[in-house]
Amino acid sequence: MNRPVVPDARWLWENEPCRAACPVHTDAGAYVTAIGEGRFHDAYVHARQHNPFPSICGRVCAAPCETSCRRGSIDLPIAIRALKRFVTEQFGVEAFAGAEQWHQAHGEVPAATLPSVGIIGAGPGGMSAAHDLRLAGHPVTVYEAESQLGGMIYYGVPEYRLPRALIERENDAIIEMGVEVIRNCRVGTDIQFDELLSRHSAILVAVGAARGRDLQIPGHDLDGVTTAIEFLLNVNRGYRVVLGERVVVVGGGNVAFDAARTALRDAAMGGGQPNEDEATQADDARRELTTSLDAARAALRAGVKHVTVVSLESFEEMPAALEEIEEAEAEGVHIRFRRGPQRVTGEGRVTGLETIEVASVFDEHGRFSPTFNPGTEETFEADSVILAVGQAPDIAFLGEIELTRNRFGGVAVDEGLRSSDPRIWAAGDVAFGPRNLINAVADGQRAAASIHAALTGATAPVAQEVRINLIAKPAFRRLATDYDAVKRVVVPGLPHDRRSGFAEVETGYDRGQAVLEGQRCLRCFENIMLRPELCILCGLCVDVCPYDCIHIVRADTIGAGTAAQSALTIDEDQCIRCGLCINRCPPAALVMVHAQEVAR
Repeated sequence: MNRPVVPDARWLWENEPCRAACPVHTDAGAYVTAIGEGRFHDAYVHARQHNPFPSICGRVCAAPCETSCRRGSIDLPIAIRALKRFVTEQFGVEAFAGAEQWHQAHGEVPAATLPSVGIIGAGPGGMSAAHDLRLAGHPVTVYEAESQLGGMIYYGVPEYRLPRALIERENDAIIEMGVEVIRNCRVGTDIQFDELLSRHSAILVAVGAARGRDLQIPGHDLDGVTTAIEFLLNVNRGYRVVLGERVVVVGGGNVAFDAARTALRDAAMGGGQPNEDEATQADDARRELTTSLDAARAALRAGVKHVTVVSLESFEEMPAALEEIEEAEAEGVHIRFRRGPQRVTGEGRVTGLETIEVASVFDEHGRFSPTFNPGTEETFEADSVILAVGQAPDIAFLGEIELTRNRFGGVAVDEGLRSSDPRIWAAGDVAFGPRNLINAVADGQRAAASIHAALTGATAPVAQEVRINLIAKPAFRRLATDYDAVKRVVVPGLPHDRRSGFAEVETGYDRGQAVLEGQRCLRCFENIMLRPELCILCGLCVDVCPYDCIHIVRADTIGAGTAAQSALTIDEDQCIRCGLCINRCPPAALVMVHAQEVAR
C-alpha cells in the first residue's frame, strides 16, 4: 500500500501482515527479531504472551503468519513456526519440570472469587478459555470425556508431528494455575448437561468435531472401510489396527495426509486386532520400536506396502498444506489427483476402490460442486479404505436443551460466541466446523472474554484495548547487511529413510540456524517516518532506495494537499527496512520508528 510518510499510528498494526493473519495476533515480528539479535528469553515472552500453547504451536500450527509474511514476496517467508519452537525448547514447558518459569509469561494468578464457569471439552479451545478465565479470577472446571487432555490435538495429530508428553505438559501448566479438570467424564452419560447448568454460572461447549463423516457410496459399510478420524483415534490411543498391504485414503486435506503417513508408520506395530486391554503395551511397544529404526523398517516391509491418496482436487486445488504433500510423497505415499470415489468393491471385505475422473471440483461461483467424466473409471486395489472427507460435531449430550444449530450441525453463536441460550457459549470446531489449531485457541480467548463480560460487566484481560507507542530509532542499523539475500534456512528433520517409526520428524533449528533465520525478517513493525518541517525534497532518499519504494509526487494525487504541494510516499509492500534512505537524508528528516504495544 502507498501512504504518506507521516506519523499516524492507525495503520501500524495493519502493516504487520504476519500479526494481522494470526488469529490470536501473536507479535511474530517481535520474537523473530529478538531471536535474530540473540535475545532468546525476550523472544519466548513475546511468543507466549498471546498464546497459552506456544510449544504445541511451534510444531503443528498451520502458520497463517508465514502465508502472509511479506518476505515471501522476495523469496520465501520467514520460518516463524520453527523459530517459535526454538525458543520454547529453551524456555517453554519442555525445558522445565515445574511451571515457575512458564508462569512468568502471565504473572500471578488471582484468587477464584468470580462466578464459576464449566467447560465441556479439554481441547485447545476449551483449555485456552480455561486459561484466560482463570487469569480473570473465575473458578473453572473442565469436563473431558477422554483420559488425556488435548482433544484432537492429542488423539488426532500423529505422534511423529507432536510428542504426546509435550501436549500433556502444556495442559498441566494450565491446570497448575488452579483449573479443575475432571477426566473420563462424558457429559450425557456420566453427568447430565442440566446438572452442569445448575453447578455453573456459564457453560462453554468446546467439544470439537471428532466424528468422521461417512461417504454414502456403494460398499461404504464393508469391513476394512473406516474414517480417518476413527483410524487416527485408534492409533493414538495405542490400539493395533489391521490395514493389510494396500491402503487407499480418500481426501485432499491435511487429515488425509496424516492418515496416509500414519498408515505407513503404524505397520511398524505389526498388525493385530484393536484391543483396549493392550493399549498400554502397544504404547510401550511403539516407543521401543521408535528407538530401533532397523526393527521399525523391517516391520514396515512386513506390513503396509503401498499407500495411495485419492483426491478430488488437482495439486493446485488441494487444501492440504504444501509441506504435508511433499513430506508424504518423500516418505513413499502415492497421490492420484482428480479422481472421485464411486464405490468400494468387495464382498464382505474391501478389495478395492473404484474411482472416476473429475471434470471440475467447483462451479462457476467457486462453490464445491464436483462433476465427473463418464467412462473414465479406474479401480485401485485395497485391503483398507480410509475416508478423510470431513468431520462433524456430536452434541447429543445437550439432551432436551434446544440450541440453534449451524450448517455444520454444531452450535450457532453470535459475535461473542454466545448461543441461543444466554447461559451457554460455544467455541472451536463445534461452532465453526473443522479449522486449524490456532483458530480454536483464538475462539477460546474470545469466548472467555465474552463470558467474563457477561458475568461481571467488566472486560477480560484478553479483550483489553491497546495503545501504540512510537519509539524513534535515529541510528538505525541492521545486524546483517545482506539479510535480504539470505535464503530461508531449511528446518532440519530426520532423513526420509529413517521415518518408519513414530519419532518426531522435525528436529528443529540449532542456535546458529535460528539466529540466521531470524535476521531474515523485514521488521514490518518498524516504519520510516518523515519530519516534514525538516524535509527539503532533495530526492536523495528516492535515489538510494534499492527497491524503488520512495517517490515524490504531487500532494493532490494522494489526497494529501494541492497540486502546488509535493508529498513523499513509500510502498510498504516493497520496503525491506534497510535504512539507506535514513542514513542518506542530509537534514535527518527521515527516521525509523518502532511500534510498541502497551496495554491500557
